[in-house]
Formats: sequence, structure tokens, C-alpha cells
Amino acid sequence: MKHGTMRAHVALAFAALVLAGDAMAGGFNYKDALTKSIIFLEAQRSGKLPPNNRVKWRGDSALDDGKLAHVDLTGGYYDAGDNVKYGLPLAFTVTTLAWTALSFQHELQAAGELDNVHAAIRWGTDYLLKCAARKNKLWVQVGDPNLDHQCWVRPENMKAPRTLYEINEKTPGTEIAAETAAAMAASSMVFRGHDKKYSRSLLNKAKTLFLFAKNHRGSYDGECPFYCSYSGYNDELLWAATWLYMATKRQVYADFISHEAISSSVAEFSWDLKYPGAQVLLSEFNMTSSGGAQSFKTQADNYVCAVLPDTAFHQVFITPGGLIHLRDGANTQYVTSTAFLFVAYSDILLRTGQHVLCGNTPVSPARLREFARQQMDYLLGANPRGQSYVVGFGANSPTQPHHRGASTPVLPPGYDVNCGMSFGEWFAPDRPNPNELTGAVMGGPDRNDNFVDKRANSSYTEPCTYINSLAIGPLAALAIRGAKLVATH
Repeated sequence: MKHGTMRAHVALAFAALVLAGDAMAGGFNYKDALTKSIIFLEAQRSGKLPPNNRVKWRGDSALDDGKLAHVDLTGGYYDAGDNVKYGLPLAFTVTTLAWTALSFQHELQAAGELDNVHAAIRWGTDYLLKCAARKNKLWVQVGDPNLDHQCWVRPENMKAPRTLYEINEKTPGTEIAAETAAAMAASSMVFRGHDKKYSRSLLNKAKTLFLFAKNHRGSYDGECPFYCSYSGYNDELLWAATWLYMATKRQVYADFISHEAISSSVAEFSWDLKYPGAQVLLSEFNMTSSGGAQSFKTQADNYVCAVLPDTAFHQVFITPGGLIHLRDGANTQYVTSTAFLFVAYSDILLRTGQHVLCGNTPVSPARLREFARQQMDYLLGANPRGQSYVVGFGANSPTQPHHRGASTPVLPPGYDVNCGMSFGEWFAPDRPNPNELTGAVMGGPDRNDNFVDKRANSSYTEPCTYINSLAIGPLAALAIRGAKLVATH
């Protein structure tokens, strides 16, 4: 018995070592990166922070948001390094967090991060419910970006007017209404198992917002030049209908998807372009788009074939070091979005016993997972510069994120910031930020793998919530399944 027990202990220890080796393949502690990627989202919170706030240099901020219209619009997220709350990227962050919680539930639970992801989603949906309190009206932005960008100040000490922007029947904004509907529908599925009342309120609001988006069509340009929807609103309508179909399985949404929605094969998944996300979600439902000419499975395959460098249909530029590069300016959003979709799609393909077809050439789910891992590993340090692009993680991680709160020292409440002097005091100096923006994924290098860690270099050093929201799923898969991303469900 003693020898048997000893053998069992040795076997367990060996298994633990194997799992640990997988989780740190390539020398990366994926679980640590996962935890830190979630902490960054907490650094982006607006409003009154909870007692368990983990970012100690952050404090309550923007507690009067909405007062100009006698409504409560406190809460939500600052999307990047400034102090404006933009509706379109905020809702997309929530939608992708909810998808992450649904598709990587087991991995997040095993990593001890599921509750933190749920809290991140709820921080967003609580705010979105306030924004959508009235029928056929949605508050879509808090803060004047032009005034905001005239002062380099922490959100805790800002004094710029918190101008409010809305969409309604006379001033439509189909993209934002539909994206917010998608966020609420996806989130309703997350909370269905443990808060049915909250889940129902989210789903009901998603339904009314979708009708508003569909019946009052028009692009909202009030967020330009900061978040202009270059792709139009057809992708958001398909995306919202897809999440509503996923949440309800009602025929009305299936009919819209099959007969009314417009879809297209593209090589990008982002806050502005949702087609590939909807196509991956719909790939197993045997639906068609574009008048029945193509199945969503075919279009999801087309996305993969356009991204992978080893197919005849490759369209996306890959840097010499192996990183996807679509454009300067938060380019890593396309890196994490691709890694996320590739892992999520590979799980669907494995579950349904299928593969990707690039022309007549099959591509295995394993190839998708391999490419996703390579993209995430690049961000963690497996790149020509040998540096991490995640603040506070790995070797030579960035020290000057383009971020007001991180680059400004903690100031007393009510401190009168001189906006004219603020840029010279806190933005211009070539020194590390006084506060670590833990887990923030930088915008990344240029198309030649070059990177300058200077906060003035905002195209490469500004973080965004939707970069991180899409990094969480792949990191959870890597942390728990190992470097091969072997599917567990």
C-alpha cells in the first residue's frame, strides 16, 4: 500500500509538472498574463469604485455624469488613455467579454478568474442599462473629446464639462444601438444561471434596442473622428440578431439573419467590423447569407483563409517577426481579435467534426490554435525585440503607456490641475509612469516590428479595453489547456 501510495503521489506530481510546463510553454506564465489582462479593465472603470478595487492608484471619478440631463450615467469604462466614455467601443468590450465568459467558462473557472470576468461584464451592463433606460433613446457618449484632449489629467481630477450625447428616433445611430443590443443579449446568457431577474432585464432591453436599431436606420457620426464606423451598420445588425438568436432561439431572429441581414467575407474583426464574429457564431447552424449564396460557415472559413499566411487566399500583412499588422494605431486589437476568433472557431470545428476549407485545401483546427498561440506569444515576448507588450508582464515590458491616470501621480481630491502646464508636467517627460497600468496590452510595434516606448507615441503605446477583452479567452485557453490549446469541451 505504501509503495502504491507513493507511486500515486509521484504520478500526481508528474502530472502537475506537465500541466505547469504546458501553462508556461515558451517561458510564459499564461495564467499570470490572464490575471493581469483582467486587472487592466478594472483600471478603466469610471464611477464609484467597489471596496475590492484592485488598482490602488485609481479612485472614484465622474460621479456627476448625467447630471446635465438629470439622469444617472455614472459607471462604465473609459475606453483608452483619455477620460471619455464612448458607447460603441464600450459596448463591444462588453459583448466580447460576455462571449469570452460563455466560450471559456471552464478555463476561466479553473484559473480562478470567472468571477472577475463576470464582474467586468456587469460593470459594463449596469452602465448600459442606465444609458438605455428610455425607449427609442440611448445615451451613447459622456464627455467632449475635444475639451478632454486639452488637459492631461487623471479622471479623478478632471474638470472638463461632461457633455452628453444621445441617439433617438430623429438622430439614429444603428451601429451603437445594435452593438448595445448585442452586449445585452450576450450578457443575458452569462447571468442566466445565477441572476435570472438581471438576465431577463438585459434580454428585454436587447430586444427593444434591436427593434430601435432596425426600424430607425442611420449611422451616428457624433463620435467621429474618434470612433467613426467606416463599415456601416449592416454588420452590427447581423451581430445583434445573431446574439439575440443565440439567447432566445426565436425564429424571428433566424428569419432576419437568413432573409434580411447583409453579410460579407472580410479579413478583420474589430469594434467597427463584426462580420467574422457573427459568422463564426452561426457556422454550426446551417444558415445562409447573401440571398443564400454562401453559408456562414463558408464566410467564417474565408476569414481564416484571408488571415493565415500559408494559404493561397492570404490577404493580411504579417510583420517579419510574425505579427498580424492591419494598420498603425492600436494594431494589437486585430492580433487579439484574431487569436480569440481562431480559438473559438477551432472549438466549434472540433465539436462538430469539421475543418476549414481554403478552396479545396482543408485546414485543421489545430492550425488555427497554433496560429492563435503564436500571435499571443508574440505579445508576451516571443518577438524579434524579445520584449513584452503587456505592462507589468515579462521581459522589458512597457513603462510609458499613453494613459492619463497611469502617467499622472495620485493627486488630492479637488486638486486644481493647470491644464496648460499638465502636458509639460506629466505627458512630455521621458520617464516611466508613476503608476503601473498592469495588464494593459500596448498598441504594439509597426509593420517592421519596431517599437518606441514613449507615451507621446500614442499609436503604439495607447491601450484599449477591447484589446484586452479579446485577449482574455486565448490566455485562459493557454493557461489551462496548455500551449497546444487542446480543446477540453
